[in-house]
Amino acid sequence: MTTTHESSPAPRTPTAIDAIAEAHIDRYATLDPVSATGVGIAGHDHEMTDFSPAGHAARADLSRATLRELDGVTPVDDIDRVTLAAMRERLGLEVELEEAGEPQRELNNIASVVQLRDVFDVMPTGTPEHWSNIAARLNAMPDALGGYVESLRHSASQGRVAAIRQVEEAIRQADELADPQTSFFTSFVAGPEADAALDDSSSCSIVRAELERGATAARQAYANLASYLRDELAPQAPAADGVGRERYGLLSRTFLGATVDLDETYRWGLEELARVVAEQEAVAAQIAGPGATVEQAVAVLDQDPTRRLEGTDALRRWMQETSDAAIDALDGVHFAIAEPLRTLECRIAPTQNGGIYYTGPSDDFSRPGRMWWSVPPEVTTFNTWREKTTVYHEGVPGHHLQIGQAVFERATLNTWRRLACWISGHGEGWALYAERLMADLGFLDDAGDRLGMLDGQRMRAARVVFDIGVHLGLPAPAEYGGGTWDADKGWELLRSNINMPEAFIRFEWNRYLGWPGQAPSYKVGQRLWEETRDGAAAAARARGEEFSLRDFHARALALGGVPLDVLKGTFVG
Repeated sequence: MTTTHESSPAPRTPTAIDAIAEAHIDRYATLDPVSATGVGIAGHDHEMTDFSPAGHAARADLSRATLRELDGVTPVDDIDRVTLAAMRERLGLEVELEEAGEPQRELNNIASVVQLRDVFDVMPTGTPEHWSNIAARLNAMPDALGGYVESLRHSASQGRVAAIRQVEEAIRQADELADPQTSFFTSFVAGPEADAALDDSSSCSIVRAELERGATAARQAYANLASYLRDELAPQAPAADGVGRERYGLLSRTFLGATVDLDETYRWGLEELARVVAEQEAVAAQIAGPGATVEQAVAVLDQDPTRRLEGTDALRRWMQETSDAAIDALDGVHFAIAEPLRTLECRIAPTQNGGIYYTGPSDDFSRPGRMWWSVPPEVTTFNTWREKTTVYHEGVPGHHLQIGQAVFERATLNTWRRLACWISGHGEGWALYAERLMADLGFLDDAGDRLGMLDGQRMRAARVVFDIGVHLGLPAPAEYGGGTWDADKGWELLRSNINMPEAFIRFEWNRYLGWPGQAPSYKVGQRLWEETRDGAAAAARARGEEFSLRDFHARALALGGVPLDVLKGTFVG
């Protein structure tokens, strides 16, 4: 199918602001090689990030230096203006976070240095050189986790310690990675990918030996981390989960790229939750008859063999087929999808924690975009009605189209804009926006699939209430116990509104408690995307022009990742 993005547009002449951005990302990749691997910047896969206080300080100093450079230049076009606004907001927040001690104290069940092993999921594994890089990084794990302990210890000396619930979960994860029988590192270096890439030559034998040494070093590094957490940090950890208004406000701005009224957003979250529940109940009546509850409709869907998949092989095939079909249907009709973005690999993740996530392509698309499903070992049956909307969220028109298009915009955007400017509210907000869009376009007209989409929207609305309510200590509605929100009342809120196995809900509950401000960024980000779209439509009508939703999407995605306040300013001033 012919598309409007088969070839890149004419290259734009780089500007002084582009040069500053390129220099910044080059220096940042050197200071944070793990992040460089994550966003697909080549040349640093054999290196390791310094997670000590000195490493954090060096990265903050780079942000300060780049901000000073930006103060001396004038934008020459709209692309420059967006770059300048986005860099000032992002780098300014990095300095604020460092000065508040946030990077050094970070410890949770999903997005802290405890999960450093996740970087190996996105490292290339096809050649002996790739495995040599992996070996080097494995052997650097003791220094990396040792630096992390330095940061945690420094933060603790200033009274900044994660809640005991997070410390205990980190101990559990570290113990698992330290155990030779259960460790990811044990199976990783002896797995089929290593065997496929490494032959019996003497050079490959050296790499194999370094891999074994590295796996041992990584396991020991996690054993040391577990000992520190158990013996030294846990006794200092507070019981309270909430982080308070001041800290939460900073983290909310970080995840949204926008400043919102937290109290108004909390009230909106309650209203949005009620609205989605009402919509679900209406769809439930279509599935299970008038007056049926959502639970009854779910039971009908779960018993439908045509909506059931058995085993991860069947799940992966269904993910791939659903994703490929969406790309074929949308390309050239509702979106123009560049040829490299038509490839999206669906994989079962090597981890087993229940998460579903997307990893973007490398800068040259040699590593394609990938959708990962981390399946707990006890889960063997999957229901397609729940998850079709998830494929659209992670794939097309969700994360894959959004992130992949930014990577593709080489002709107009600098590397920082294309690869490094990720804001959760922008990215996850777009993915939720994409789910609703697919419903509006008719891809979720099946009542079961629509109930699944609403199921996800309900969960995202509930966690706006949970996250802001618990961390700010706001009043809880009577139906959840009244008084002040806390972790236990939040658990009842989630159990009442998330139709998933208890293990999944427990993981999410712990995630929200330990990663303040991140979970609401999905639904609040969707709200801000919709407000921006509606504002752009109103502005077009005021000018006497016809508003094109397709053109809005094309222009918005061509911006790459930007703070949501910058996105709104681009379209509505």
